[in-house]
Amino acid sequence: MLRDFSTGVGLFGQGFSLVFRSPKLLLVGAVPALITTALLVGGLVGLAVWIDEIARWITPFADDWSPTARSVTRFAAGFGVIGAFVAVGLLLFTAITLIIGGPFYEHIAETVEDEHLGGVPEAERVSWLRSAAVGARDAVLLVGLAVLCAIPLFAAGFIPVVGQTVVPVVAVCVNASLLGIELTAIPFTRRGLDLKVRRRVLRGRRAVTLGFAVPAYLLCLVPLAALVVLPAAMAGGTVLAHRLLHDPQSNGTQAR
Repeated sequence: MLRDFSTGVGLFGQGFSLVFRSPKLLLVGAVPALITTALLVGGLVGLAVWIDEIARWITPFADDWSPTARSVTRFAAGFGVIGAFVAVGLLLFTAITLIIGGPFYEHIAETVEDEHLGGVPEAERVSWLRSAAVGARDAVLLVGLAVLCAIPLFAAGFIPVVGQTVVPVVAVCVNASLLGIELTAIPFTRRGLDLKVRRRVLRGRRAVTLGFAVPAYLLCLVPLAALVVLPAAMAGGTVLAHRLLHDPQSNGTQAR
């Protein structure tokens, strides 16, 4: 297992090597992350401008309270709204970026496979519209899975010792696994393979997948790091998918 995990880490590092050897790929992959960042920052600025009105709207019961109690309550409500926006934004950042960046990331995946991995015979051409539709559908399913997994993990977080040690590690592994599924979408889609197949193949080599996805997930949590991490992770995810689809140990699924 440890050897497979280190293999996955190596594939993630190979993604960085591929995009740094071709700065064009790095720039192409950074564009969607910049767009998503601009959208989220714009939304946060707009929310901050209107936060007083929003706080009053969600706390009508405080209208008749004393000025101090009303101010404290509405400050807490506004802080909670902004905190929720940031939390959801971080959760959806990668999914939104991958949806927006369909053509950009498809270019990275095609370049990596065609120039470095021998190409994909009879690869399907995926239009931006189809790529966005598939990405949106998969994002909804994967975010739903993330929420379902987060509920028991949140509850387990209150267990002494376990909640402060084991639970955070499990949470990182779960979220990283979901990110790995997203980052390998394009190579599978080019072969006409759907989300169900993708999950089965990645689950068949779980240690390799986690070795690739855990550092990608942790680095994506660093502000602005996604501008570099996502292009590299997409290149590495393409190499990972290509290797697993040609690996007889991966549930017998072969590339078309």
